[in-house]
Amino acid sequence: MKTNTLYIASMEPGAGKLLVTMGIMELLTRRLGRVGFFRPVIDVENGRDGDIDLILSRYCPTMKYEDSFGFKAEEVKTYVAGNRLKELLEKLIGRLKELQKSYDFVLCEGLNSLGFLSAFDIDINIEIAKNLGCPFISVINGLNQQADEIEQEINISRDTVHAAGCTHFAVFVNRLLPDVLEQLQTSRTEGQDPPLFFLPEVDELDNPSLADIKKNLNAALVLGRDQDMDRVVKQCKIAAMTMDHFLDYVEDGDLIIAPGDRCDIILASIASLYSPNFQNLAGILLTGGFVPGPNVMRLLEGRALPVPVLGVATDTYTTTRNVDTVPAVITPDNNRKIALALGIFESRVKTEALLERVMISASSVLTPVMFEYSLFERARSIRKHIVLPESSDTRILRAAEILLRRNVVELTLLGDPAKIRAESASLGLNLDGANLVDPAASPWTDDFVNELYTLRKHKNITRDAARDAMSNMSYYGTMMVYKGYADGMVSGAVHTTADTIRPALQFIKAKPGFSVVSSVFFMCLDTRVLVYGDCAVNPDPNAEQLAEIAISSAETAKTFGIEPRVAMLSYSTGASGRGKDVEKVRQATAFVREKRPKLAVDGPIQYDAAIEPSVARTKMPNSDVAGTATVFIFPDLNTGNNTYKAVQRSSGAVAIGPVLQGLKKPVNDLSRGCLVPDIINTVAITAIQAQEADKV
Repeated sequence: MKTNTLYIASMEPGAGKLLVTMGIMELLTRRLGRVGFFRPVIDVENGRDGDIDLILSRYCPTMKYEDSFGFKAEEVKTYVAGNRLKELLEKLIGRLKELQKSYDFVLCEGLNSLGFLSAFDIDINIEIAKNLGCPFISVINGLNQQADEIEQEINISRDTVHAAGCTHFAVFVNRLLPDVLEQLQTSRTEGQDPPLFFLPEVDELDNPSLADIKKNLNAALVLGRDQDMDRVVKQCKIAAMTMDHFLDYVEDGDLIIAPGDRCDIILASIASLYSPNFQNLAGILLTGGFVPGPNVMRLLEGRALPVPVLGVATDTYTTTRNVDTVPAVITPDNNRKIALALGIFESRVKTEALLERVMISASSVLTPVMFEYSLFERARSIRKHIVLPESSDTRILRAAEILLRRNVVELTLLGDPAKIRAESASLGLNLDGANLVDPAASPWTDDFVNELYTLRKHKNITRDAARDAMSNMSYYGTMMVYKGYADGMVSGAVHTTADTIRPALQFIKAKPGFSVVSSVFFMCLDTRVLVYGDCAVNPDPNAEQLAEIAISSAETAKTFGIEPRVAMLSYSTGASGRGKDVEKVRQATAFVREKRPKLAVDGPIQYDAAIEPSVARTKMPNSDVAGTATVFIFPDLNTGNNTYKAVQRSSGAVAIGPVLQGLKKPVNDLSRGCLVPDIINTVAITAIQAQEADKV
């Protein structure tokens, strides 16, 4: 089967097909540069379609919203009432054919239940898929159904699609309860046609976030931070009792609904968050248009409250009813729900087999999205254990939760477990899958102190100094890697680059045959990824060191799927220039050719001749690197650091790094201004480096 379009539709309401849509889009964008998204019909009158907003923002950022759907539901009702279904289909097919001209692949997501004719929803979805000639993916709602009932639904789905003459690509049964899921899995064998996949019900995906409630109720953020609005509300509690009795009923994930003038309830709710004797709330919703009095606001303002406090004008009864109607959706800015949904899909679906079924040809285009997703795919293939020593930073905790939800790596967080659990709970995070290690109480610590003393006593280190060093989280994390308790470490969100690298240089040391540890940045441009080195570590390498940096950078590029063509950069191209700086680059190029005769390398070469084919034809017409370089080696740190930042800021490129190279085991540095996605990418890169280290 070879196709450039797939059609996903649910066989009944509430099946959760968006989760399947996201999972399929994740697969497609790993392999293809241009993936489009299309919904034949959307049921939106004035606002925007949520599924489209999510998919476009995450996977198709250059696609226009108006190109992503065919008709609104009200228009479809007119066609159906006028018996003009054929005309509707023709127009939909025309719209999709136009999209197919602009994209390598188009994923279609079918109609939601329109309500006016439920059978029509299934029929027209299959009819559209058949007329477009694209395979059909059916999604079945397994919630509250027994195994035999689901078997019937599967058979009905197969028969319906087959009878319509449409190719059945796959069946997903979603929202299964644990016992039913286990029954279905044990009764199934390999080789089903179409393939059959079972996905579990996860309560968090079926509960609204504070952001959903704020938006739907038009609530004001009275106190708290926007970044905490992705907390999920498990249930609501109306605080109508006195404070003492009310606290008996507080449960994990509660949204406390109370009149805004009930200062006792507000203060008790916030105080409960700081006590280990009470569960963690999701948030507080104040009703009646009231806010706490001036003195209470003075008490609370200026503090980083662990949960948001919202306010609405409606009374408590009306507010509670309104909250009950808020739908649970996955929005573009809710990274926690997105990570959870993708983690479910990827843990239950044999993704490579699914891709083979589509028979997609790999694209020569490599976009930032494709590169970042390839990191996850590679890291997840052989999960490695990464230690994060900076658990005191909330960015690290947020990144850790997403990495765990996506099943990318195993994680150890260093710090006091009680404090880590309290901080993660106050942020509404779930880090149950992480290992928590307190160096002050760990049984490994004495051994680590002795090991460091043995390794560094020739440098006059004392046992007391070794023990002091092991109280430093970076030293402790690095020793975990050295001793094999972890496969790699990522640090630098709090610590300096020197603090991160120093212990690695002291006892992990450089790989055999290398004398320098260096770094690269992955520069993700619109349609390709380039490697820049060294932009972070070595201020002014000599010719031999520059050659080592070039060889390390080429190996790093190859590890991450980038064919290395190395440009040794200078202010002069070829033999035209003279001077000490040019001669250093010329010598370094010669050293690279001597050590790696099969590696494509050229230099000295100017940046424009290295990257632009038209310039290369003029300046270096006989070079196999000029105009097509993928690895750019800068002569010194000043040039490299300024260039990568100039390209990043002027072109909008995504810069991933610095990635350290040349160490026996991977340790990577973060910028102290890093964002959560930067941490996630760096951890995935470290895991892949650990995989490669195992091959040596």
